[in-house]
Amino acid sequence: MKSAVPIILLPFVLTMVFLAGCSDQEADISISLTPDQLDWVGQKIFQNECAGQEACLVHWNEGESFPSLGIGHFIWYPAQVDDPFVESFPSLIAYMQKASVSLPPWLETLEPFDAPWPDRDSFLSQQNHSRIQSLREFLSSTRGVQAEFMFARAKASLKRVIEAAPETERETIRQHLDALTSAPAGVYALIDYVNFKGEGLSPEESYQGNGWGLLQVLQQMSEDDSMSPVTRFQQAAIVVLTRRANNAQDPIEREKWLPGWINRLKSYQGG
Repeated sequence: MKSAVPIILLPFVLTMVFLAGCSDQEADISISLTPDQLDWVGQKIFQNECAGQEACLVHWNEGESFPSLGIGHFIWYPAQVDDPFVESFPSLIAYMQKASVSLPPWLETLEPFDAPWPDRDSFLSQQNHSRIQSLREFLSSTRGVQAEFMFARAKASLKRVIEAAPETERETIRQHLDALTSAPAGVYALIDYVNFKGEGLSPEESYQGNGWGLLQVLQQMSEDDSMSPVTRFQQAAIVVLTRRANNAQDPIEREKWLPGWINRLKSYQGG
């Protein structure tokens, strides 16, 4: 088995501070990771999404209408595709450009900025094309910047989640987040879950009125201080995703997807 290749990070401590609620009395929540810690988070997410395989950095899942790219499997829509999922690859590229990261020339000049393959068959037929090869090499060499981007996205998501919660629950949710962000394992769990199942803020992402995103997991978290915050988050996520699978019309969610989801959640406790 090929050993993990360290994610190359920009040489600074990454710190994110954001306003956690609407009350002036509430403290800010800060997230700080050293480059080594962010490398660890990025490696964990890369393992979750790609099993550590570089070929998976440029991928198109069967049954989907878009490719998934990078360590976070960021979505990139072809022209004419308008699915309900958040398209994140263009935002990643914009983040990289602000950080003065050099892009493959064809990617930098692409206009409009749509995935250049209209469907999965076209994508699969061009696996040896220079565009796909250069894109895979680029995404392999910039995994550290991708981890930073996901970290920044998670910061913004936490603020939105608190603001979307019922006012009576905001202080409890803020406390859960404060506890989780105090250690790299908790930061990893938050970043991965937002990337994995979203923020939980869209009414369309629910079955029988029950969502399955970050907000719903934080609402489900126990306040039992005898367990670590990461354990409480993991257990709450299992409850939320089990509820989703049981509410789903398609039995594939219970029979096939749920065991895989739970295995992924186990990596949080392992951290």
